[in-house]
Amino acid sequence: MQSKATTPEQYLAELPEDRREAMQKLRKAIKDNLPKGFEEVIGYGMLGYVVPHSIYPKGYHCNPKLPLPFINLASQKNFIALYHMGIYANKDLENWFVAEYPKHVKSKLDMGKSCLRFKKMDEIPFDFIGELIAKVSVEDWISNYESAFKK
Repeated sequence: MQSKATTPEQYLAELPEDRREAMQKLRKAIKDNLPKGFEEVIGYGMLGYVVPHSIYPKGYHCNPKLPLPFINLASQKNFIALYHMGIYANKDLENWFVAEYPKHVKSKLDMGKSCLRFKKMDEIPFDFIGELIAKVSVEDWISNYESAFKK
């Protein structure tokens, strides 16, 4: 469900009450652990965390006018989605996450290539997500991005 919000606060204010609290907690976990250099934006109708052009002038290869995306957070119809491109681009990070996840959550991991889906708001492992966020610096992400996606 793509939002027309132009600020993170507006995005959160538009959410149904049952999603707002979980989204606010996830946003806090991200912002509290996000390495220096990433910026919070609205992108693709979701909350986004990007490498700004001031750090990576080349921008996103699909559209160089856009900053380099790293993480997006969205309230979808049936779940909250956390899109973490670092998991998609770095097999070691993905392996760590998949191995550690069951130590933090009883339900089965629901994951796509970069998408983590949370259907039960009371089972979101906020501290563990914070740990994931802290693992990739801007420099690490640019290096992973260039080796995984740039031709």
